[in-house]
Amino acid sequence: MKTIVECVPNFSEGRDRGIVDQIADAIRSVPGLSLMDLEMDPDHNRSVITFVGEKEGIAEGALRAVEKATELIDLNRHTGAHPRIGATDVVPFVPVRNVTLEECVSIARAVGSEIASRFAIPVYLYEAAATRPDRVQLENIRKGQFEGLREEIRASVDRLPDFGQAQVHPTAGATVVGARKFLIAYNINLNTADFRIAKQIARAVRFSSGGLRYVKAMGVELKARNLVQVSLNLTDFELTPLHRAFEMVKREAQRFGVSIAGSEIVGLIPGRAIEMAADFYLQVEDFHPELIFENRLAQILETSQELGSMRISEFLAAVARPEGFPGGGSVAALSGALAACLGKMVLGFTLNRKKFETNKDRLESILQQLERHAKAMTQAVDRDSQAYEQVVAAQQLPRATEEETQFRRQKIQAALVVATDVPLEVAGEAHAILECLVELRPISNPNLSSDLNTGIWMALASAQGALENVAVNLKSIRDPAFVERNTRRWEELKNLLRQVCAENC
Repeated sequence: MKTIVECVPNFSEGRDRGIVDQIADAIRSVPGLSLMDLEMDPDHNRSVITFVGEKEGIAEGALRAVEKATELIDLNRHTGAHPRIGATDVVPFVPVRNVTLEECVSIARAVGSEIASRFAIPVYLYEAAATRPDRVQLENIRKGQFEGLREEIRASVDRLPDFGQAQVHPTAGATVVGARKFLIAYNINLNTADFRIAKQIARAVRFSSGGLRYVKAMGVELKARNLVQVSLNLTDFELTPLHRAFEMVKREAQRFGVSIAGSEIVGLIPGRAIEMAADFYLQVEDFHPELIFENRLAQILETSQELGSMRISEFLAAVARPEGFPGGGSVAALSGALAACLGKMVLGFTLNRKKFETNKDRLESILQQLERHAKAMTQAVDRDSQAYEQVVAAQQLPRATEEETQFRRQKIQAALVVATDVPLEVAGEAHAILECLVELRPISNPNLSSDLNTGIWMALASAQGALENVAVNLKSIRDPAFVERNTRRWEELKNLLRQVCAENC
C-alpha cells in the first residue's frame, strides 16, 4: 500500500521570493515528491513549505531544502516578528497514510543526523522525536533565539544539541527536527495596533498559561498593516477544535473593546477541521463528513486504481474519456517510461554476453540510469493528472466576492505552477533517457536495433509532448520570475532535442 508522509519545513525568509522559490525547486528536484503549498509572511519574515511523498523518499526532499536554505539565508541579517534559531528553523514530519508516528520519528532522527554531518548544523529533536522531556515543546528549544543560542550552546550542557557540535553554524544557526501529528497554524488579526492586547490575549488562550489544551499562542506585531495578531498553533484540532480557539480569542478581544480584523491559515488545514467549524456554526443536525460531496467523491476515487498501475486497456479508456485527465502530460510521461523500458529490454539481450563484455561497466551504468528514469516517469503519469485536477478544482472555486475572486486567482496560479513543473521534469527525464538510448546504439546487441530505435522515437515524443504542456501553462502564469526561469529551461531542452535529432534521427 502507498505510504504518504507530510513534511512542513519553516524557513527564516519571507520577503525574498527568489530565495524561497529556489528552496522549493530543490524539493521539486526529488522524484516522487509533490509540493502542496508555499506560504510567505513578510512580517514574520518566514516561509512555510508543505510537501508530501512516500516514506522512502521524503527525507531527501528535506535535506535538499536544508542545503539550499543554508546556501542562501544568513541569520546574521535576518529580522522578523517570529522567533527562530535557524535558516531552516524547524522540520516536522507528519504521518498521513499507511505510516505510523513512530516511523516518522525514525525519519526525523535520520534526517537530523544527516543535517549535522553534511552541513555542520547542530540539530535538536522535538515533539515525538524528542530525546528529553524538556525538548518536546518547540518553544523551549527556541528560547533566546539564534543570538542567544549562539552563546549558550557552548556554555551550557542543557543546550547541547542532539546531533552535531556545540556551536551554531555561522550563518544557518541550528535546526529543530521532529515528528508530530497534524498541526494547524492559525493567525487571528485584531483591529488594534496595541501589542500589549495581543500578548495578553495570547497568554489567556495558550495552555502553558492556563488556557486551552493543545493550543500554543503568542502576540505578534504586524507593523506594515498597523495591526497586531494572535498567532496560534493547534497541536490536536480534534480535541481543541479551531472554532473553539477562535471564539475564545474573540471573547478575550471584546474585553478590551477590540474586534477581529480577520484570520488566516498558514500552510494547509485538514478538511475535518473545517467540517467541525461548519457543524458548530451552522448547527446542522446529524452532520457527518459524508454529506460533503468532495468527501464522498474521494471515497469513490480511493477505491479506484492509480493510473500507473492500470491495465493498458483501462488506461486507454481513461485517456479517451472527455474529462481532460489523464491527458497529454500523462501520455508523454508514459511514452518516456516505455522508451526507458525498451532500453532495458535491449540491455537484457546484451549484458552477460561475451561479445559485449568489453563494455560491461558502461552497459550496467546505463541500465541503472534507465531504471531510475523509468520509475520517475511512471510516477509522473499520476503526478501530471493530479496536477491538472488541482487546476480544475481551483477554477471551480466561487468568485461571488472580491475576496473569493482573489483567493480563486491565487489557487489557480499555485496549481498552474505545479502543472508546469511536472511536465518540465518529464521533458528533462525524457532527454536523459534519449541520451542513454543513443549511447547504447554502437555497444548493444544489433539484433535489437529496431526496438532501440523505437525507444528513441518514444523518448523524443515524450519530451516534445511534455514541452507542449509546459508552453501552454506558462502563458497563464503571472509570476514573471517563474516564467522567465522556466522559459529558459524550456528553450534549453528544445535546443538539446534539436541537436539529438540532427545527429541521430
